[in-house]
Amino acid sequence: MSLLIIGSLAFDDIETPFGRSENTLGGSSTYIALSASYFTDPIRMVGVVGSDFEDGHFGLLHSKNIDTKGIKVVEEGKTFRWAGRYHYDMNTRDTLDTQLNVFASFDPHIPQQYRDSKFICLGNIDPELQIKVLDQITKPELVICDTMNFWIEGKPDELKKVLERVDIFIINDSEARLLSGEPNLVKTARIIRNMGPKTLIIKKGEHGALLFTDNGIFAAPAYPLESIFDPTGAGDTFAGGFIGHLARCGTINEAEMRKAVLYGSAMASFCVEQFGTDRINDLDLLEVEDRYQSFLDLSRIEP
Repeated sequence: MSLLIIGSLAFDDIETPFGRSENTLGGSSTYIALSASYFTDPIRMVGVVGSDFEDGHFGLLHSKNIDTKGIKVVEEGKTFRWAGRYHYDMNTRDTLDTQLNVFASFDPHIPQQYRDSKFICLGNIDPELQIKVLDQITKPELVICDTMNFWIEGKPDELKKVLERVDIFIINDSEARLLSGEPNLVKTARIIRNMGPKTLIIKKGEHGALLFTDNGIFAAPAYPLESIFDPTGAGDTFAGGFIGHLARCGTINEAEMRKAVLYGSAMASFCVEQFGTDRINDLDLLEVEDRYQSFLDLSRIEP
């Protein structure tokens, strides 16, 4: 099932209590695409980079059967850059530097051959751009969307217009509370789902994820890791695993969405084990399935 991903491509300088990594490949669409590539193809990316985005970076994407014809290279510019430092608990971070560079003028044009994509994943970009993307797609079967507090606070009306056209909305717990104005996550879910998306996923970091649908609530655990090196991109990696599984099975129902949450959680648990995309660059499907089985075992009653 064809999957189209729109978001940022970036280079990150990351510092955690356990080390640092500079010029690390990142960006929301990068994590989503690499994660989804273990489940489905073709994967199509739309984004913008500068001349510093090298052949090796494109080579990595191509090695995962990711189509990059929709990535515009601005020869006179530089790729979006972000620098951050994580605190000891790894749940909070300080942004040290943000350079939008070519991403500041990102105007997504969907190539004609991409417009029939059936699954659409809107990464964390300006809601006005998300709307512009949807206006260029013919008949999508499933639209998944992500956002962040910057857009919730800065462009709430535009974001709500996006949500009216979205099937599944993925958001973390603090962002969900901010959007709804409600501290209780169950009430928060009802408020947000009334904005448009019938399915809502609230990510809770080290405490797992919650799936809200018309049929009820599904709670997925977090994988207990002894070592977490870098949580950057974990949420996007979750989204990639989630939509990747749905695109692979081609069936959207309650059971498959619950499985998709566990696959997303499995991919996110790999992501945090190394800096940037390093860990999810070198997985194989057997490792993914083993980690998925581990998630099933976490809540199994019979030994």
